Amino acid sequence: MTMAGKGKSDLALPLSDLEDYGGRLRSVKDRMNRTKKTFESYKDDIGDGGVYDALEDFESNWEDGREDITQQLDALADMSDAVVREFKKLDDKLAKDVSEGVKDKGGKGKGKGKGEGD
Repeated sequence: MTMAGKGKSDLALPLSDLEDYGGRLRSVKDRMNRTKKTFESYKDDIGDGGVYDALEDFESNWEDGREDITQQLDALADMSDAVVREFKKLDDKLAKDVSEGVKDKGGKGKGKGKGEGD
């Protein structure tokens, strides 16, 4: 779509950025859900058992709110994917309609003949 005489689009969607958005949100979720494994992987390196115990306490408390955040990240990722999918479908349909309209105007399609509806 273009604005009259300005050649600028009425609708601008950074589709390439949005295509990656769902995946990035899922990556955040995955990394967020790996904190326990990350803490466990450093258990021997930490030395002081008190530090590891504090990390375990953090992990336990963090787990309470994590499920809600996980669900919200999944929902946002799914919405992002849906926007991209539907925008691409709309873009394809508009491109097809424009192409068919150009053919019709040129007399090659099923459009109206000369003088009909012009």
